[in-house]
Amino acid sequence: MTMTNEQGEWFAGTFGKLVANVGRAVLGKDDVVKLVLTAMLAEGHVLLEDAPGTGKTMLARALSATVQGTHSRIQFTPDLLPSDVTGITIYDQKTQRFEFHRGPIFANLVLADEINRASPKTQSALLEVMEEGRVTVDGTTYPQGRPFMVIATQNPIEQAGTYRLPEAQLDRFLIKTSLGYPDRESTVRLLSGAATRDRSAALQAIITTQAVADMADLAATAHVDEAVLEYVARLCEGTREADETRVGVSVRGALAMVRAAKVWAAAEGRNYVLPDDVKELAPYVWTHRFVMDPEAEFAGATAEAVLARVLADTAAPQQRSLANA
Repeated sequence: MTMTNEQGEWFAGTFGKLVANVGRAVLGKDDVVKLVLTAMLAEGHVLLEDAPGTGKTMLARALSATVQGTHSRIQFTPDLLPSDVTGITIYDQKTQRFEFHRGPIFANLVLADEINRASPKTQSALLEVMEEGRVTVDGTTYPQGRPFMVIATQNPIEQAGTYRLPEAQLDRFLIKTSLGYPDRESTVRLLSGAATRDRSAALQAIITTQAVADMADLAATAHVDEAVLEYVARLCEGTREADETRVGVSVRGALAMVRAAKVWAAAEGRNYVLPDDVKELAPYVWTHRFVMDPEAEFAGATAEAVLARVLADTAAPQQRSLANA
C-alpha cells in the first residue's frame, strides 16, 4: 500500500526537523545531512571521505544525539581485531557455560572512525552485519536489530598505515560523500563559538528508534513506476558497458538506488519516485562502486565523468504518468 498524501506531508515535515537539528551542530552542510539521513531511513550505510578537520565525526555525533537509541564509536587501528568489533565468546567459570559478550557493533548507530586504518581481516568483520543485519560468532548468529547504520570515515590524503577498502566493502555502503570545508559565513559562526568543543553535546534527541523504523517502513511504500525501474536498469547497464570501467554498478547498487530514491521522494512530500530523484542521487549512490580501467584512469578518466556521460546518453521516462493513480 502506497503512502497517502497526509503521510507524505508528515514524513517530509519530520525529515526537515531532523535535518535542522543535526544542522545546529554541522553548520552549512544541510545537503550532506540530507544524504546521511536518506541512507539511515533507507536502512543503508554511509562512507564519509574527506580531509581531517572537516566535521566528519561531528556529523556522526550530531546524528547520534538526534536519534534516541544506542550509539558506539570504534576507532579503527592496525592492531584492531575482528572480535574487538563483533564481540567474543568467553567461558564463565561460575555458570560453567560459554557466554557471548557483544562488541560495539551492536548499536543502532555505529561510528567507524578511520575505517581504512584497520587490516582487511578486521574490515571484513563488517561485511555480514552491514548487509544482513546480523553477526555470526563461533557458529551462532545474533540479530542486530533496527535501526542500524554504520557511518564510516576515512582520510584520503594520508596513506601511510592504511588499507584500501576492497570493492566488496565499498559496495556495502549505500552512499559515499564528503563534507568539504564550510563557507565563510558558517566558518565565522564556528569560530565565534570556538569555546564549545563539541557542538553536538547540546543537541536533544527528537526521534526514537521505533519512529526511525516506522519512517523507513513508510518510505518503502513509495511508488516506483516500472518505467523508472527500467531507467535505473538501463543506467546500470550503461556503467557496465562503458569502456573506462572494468566493473560498473552491481545489482546491489541498483537496489540501493531504488531504496534511496523512495526516501528522497518522501522527504520532498511525494509518494512516488521521479527520474530526477535518481539523477540527483546517482553520484553519491553509484560512483564509489565503479572499478575503473587502470589505463583509462591513468589517462584521466573518472567515475564521475563516466556517470555524467551515461546519464546524458540515457533517455529518462516522461514524468507525467509516474505518480501512482
